Amino acid sequence: MSNLVQRWRWLGLTLAAALVCVAHYGWWTPQRWTVPADYGGESLEMLARIQAASEGDLAPLRPQVMSRLGAPFGANWSAYPSSDLLLLWSLGQLARVTGVAAAANLALLLAVLTAAWSFYGCARWLRVRWEWAMAGALLFAFTYQAFNRGLPHLLVAFSWTVPLAIFTCALVAASRRVGGRSLLGGLVLGTALVIGVSNPYHLFLYLQLMTLALAAQGFGRRRWENLRLGLCALALAGAAFLVVEMHVWFYTTDTAADSPLERNYGGTERYALKPLELVVPPATHRWDAWAFFGNRYLRWSDWRSTEAFAPYLGVAGVMGLLWLSAEAWVAVLRRRRVPGGALMSGWVLAFASVGGLTNVFAFFTGLALFRASNRFSIFLSAIVLLFLVSRLSRWWTGRAAGWSVAAALVLVSLGLADQLPRASSPERQERTVRMALSDREFGQRLEAALPAGGMLFQMPVVVFPEAPQQFQLGDSEHFRPFLATNALRFSYGAIKGRSRGQWQRDLAGMPTAELVKALESYGFAAIYLNRRGFADRGERLLAELAALGRTGRIEGVRGEQIVVPLQPSATPVPPLAHTVTFGRGWHRTTAGAHSGGAMTEPRWAYESATMSYYNPHRERRWYAFKFKLSGAGARRTLHLAVNGEEQLDVKLNETAQEYRFRVQLNPGPNHVDLKSPEPAVRLSEERRQLRMFAVHESAVTPVAGPEHPEG
Repeated sequence: MSNLVQRWRWLGLTLAAALVCVAHYGWWTPQRWTVPADYGGESLEMLARIQAASEGDLAPLRPQVMSRLGAPFGANWSAYPSSDLLLLWSLGQLARVTGVAAAANLALLLAVLTAAWSFYGCARWLRVRWEWAMAGALLFAFTYQAFNRGLPHLLVAFSWTVPLAIFTCALVAASRRVGGRSLLGGLVLGTALVIGVSNPYHLFLYLQLMTLALAAQGFGRRRWENLRLGLCALALAGAAFLVVEMHVWFYTTDTAADSPLERNYGGTERYALKPLELVVPPATHRWDAWAFFGNRYLRWSDWRSTEAFAPYLGVAGVMGLLWLSAEAWVAVLRRRRVPGGALMSGWVLAFASVGGLTNVFAFFTGLALFRASNRFSIFLSAIVLLFLVSRLSRWWTGRAAGWSVAAALVLVSLGLADQLPRASSPERQERTVRMALSDREFGQRLEAALPAGGMLFQMPVVVFPEAPQQFQLGDSEHFRPFLATNALRFSYGAIKGRSRGQWQRDLAGMPTAELVKALESYGFAAIYLNRRGFADRGERLLAELAALGRTGRIEGVRGEQIVVPLQPSATPVPPLAHTVTFGRGWHRTTAGAHSGGAMTEPRWAYESATMSYYNPHRERRWYAFKFKLSGAGARRTLHLAVNGEEQLDVKLNETAQEYRFRVQLNPGPNHVDLKSPEPAVRLSEERRQLRMFAVHESAVTPVAGPEHPEG
């Protein structure tokens, strides 16, 4: 009977969490399940990842090459650090059956359910009464930090490992001896494994908490079983992470390139946890009285991020935080044992808060990859909710069970009404449906009109990932035709800063006649343009294409997407870049620093730097390089080597001079290293004022051989 009751309680929790999620997203009809919850910005990238996984291009333990993106070479995403690769692969397999949109929607539902199950299981293991464990589980499943992420940050929304991380770290730190072969030992190791292959932010903080748990054992009453178990958990989590992310180290081909993610120390301050944000409701809160404080924060705060309200704990979470803080202070004053939850919360706040250890770590190590430490507030949410429901459960012990259930219902109702973000209006939901359905219809017409596997060059040329907005064209919007088709290939999606896609950036500034001639020689079947990316809605480009005899048009229902068929060559040649690609050691360019492939201002190096060039042929070929170089200072020595072989050893001065050489390049990316033995010169204390040498112009031309004139 007891087991049957437990099953009914689990089922009731599942149904309650699912009902709230379905109601929020409006998934009441079969059609709504076939349309993504969001269809813009980072949601499009998430959908593209699921689609790539469904097509077999995104999977663990192999190169991450998207065959239908980055045409004609394919988009190699191996250097793009990815979170939850196993989860994405699983969603891709699901999408083969349900379709990409339905798989994404099911993933959002699964994120809620797994969070509720995880919290409920941990709370029940801690002997929390079922009604309070269920209330805490629902509140955690819909914590603003996770649930508000939605489809754009789908992988961050999966927070089910957090309660397990807290529970298992507490087991290692404070419990009786836990053997590796026991049920609890298996839970500790299993948690370490799943955290290792999931969200790196959760892994990063888990490693810290487990290390603190080991320190607690080392400085307290040593339980050698716990110490061994904790060390094994650390090793297992780290090893799992290295295995699932091995593509970054083993399959990154352009080793001279800089990271595709632009991170710096300033970001660790902007995206750090501001403790005030734990209690400030979002400006979009459904209660106007609460939204007032969010709007005030927007008006008064000068140093906030785009994730300003994500750490909000909600009314219940704030209540738990205050209660936990009060109990900790009383314990300190009376010289009693401080609650473990207070110690964990204190560490999270000390590490994640602005000006805290996260900034110290980033400043002195230069590792700013985990810049958004506000995301660690999900650990605070789990800690304070576990504490809250455990104390409420204890208080209600021995009292009327009916009143306890009623009180839990009041808490969860108030908490959900407070935490749940406002649902999209029916009008916005309808716009999303219309856009997704019209894109599918557009994709069907494209595949009917163009040859199977045909390539489309997408304009304007947009870098990926994290591209600046071009007029009205948002980041990742070029994924829309990819999502709407099954066989066509698209130029968009090549990782920025890689020589593999430099040819696209070089073509961007060409006259239309030269652009068409080049694309047709490369075998492109059409030009795709999104009007939102042009100041004139693409009218000039369309007129010039028509003047060249390319008058055919395939136009989307909304009039934003237009495809102009070309006349591809029957014997296409691979595209060649005309310039090098800058890698590590160079200052970032300013807006407008390039016009097409041409440089409009010098590119300064602040240390020994790298560049690369992509040879698309299967054999070694000869190329002529031309550089216009200058140095910071009167006489600066520069050594330039290509694939380890020195090509230039010159003295530079402040006047730019031209240098030429010819070299035979290997197939694929080729490494260009520039070094100077003299230290860099700091012009001022402003940013980007540390300078060593500069490239004013670069040009690369294929030639027949080392002694032949350039062709």
